[in-house]
Amino acid sequence: MREIVFDTETTGLDPSVERVIEIGGVELWNHIPTGREFHVFIRPEGRKVDPAAFDVHGISDEFLLDKPVFSEVLEEFLDFFSEGRLIAHNATFDIRFLNAELQRLGQPPIGPERVLDTLPMARRKFPMAPATLDALCSRFSIDTSRRDKHGALLDSQLLADVYIELIGGRQAALGLTFGADQGVGAESGGGTARQVAQRPTPLAPRLSDAEAARHLAFVESLGAEAIWWRYLERPEKAEVAATAG
Repeated sequence: MREIVFDTETTGLDPSVERVIEIGGVELWNHIPTGREFHVFIRPEGRKVDPAAFDVHGISDEFLLDKPVFSEVLEEFLDFFSEGRLIAHNATFDIRFLNAELQRLGQPPIGPERVLDTLPMARRKFPMAPATLDALCSRFSIDTSRRDKHGALLDSQLLADVYIELIGGRQAALGLTFGADQGVGAESGGGTARQVAQRPTPLAPRLSDAEAARHLAFVESLGAEAIWWRYLERPEKAEVAATAG
């Protein structure tokens, strides 16, 4: 299962007038990071960064002057975000902004059925406890020393670790089958199950004839309806087969 843990930074709080200026995303496959990430800064056409927003993320108007506008990164964005479940902390905020950007370009919105919000997950798991990303990182002993201000890619990386802990820790990601292109650095979310090579010659039985005979005698003592008969050949059938042979 492909999942994208993502975050955005914006010029302000109102998606009807404010713009997305940074998007970060981390790809997971069966809850394991693949190494594939998405990160872009975006020039907000005709919009300045609100001072309160700057205090949060530290992204200035001057820094954004030479960055592409959203229409110029649309194809790359859709390639990364078009398939898989989308995971964000307080996802309603991020999805409203992304859908506003998509609407301006005549693109279909991201449906709520694709989105998983880790904020209510955390509140259900830890009632009455702080549920900010910083608080959850502290609870799960996730290193935030690199985090001076909010940043879309770094926050996505931290949230990916938090999300894995919220669903039960890294053992929850253990799988017994693995697609051919699902390993670290995979470039897509697809893939088919890898074929497991069969031994050219089966291993020799590890039971001796005497041990097999004792087991058969034990099963016979259990009666004709014993469940073991589903996996053993009844003596009378074996005798008939030998006679026919």
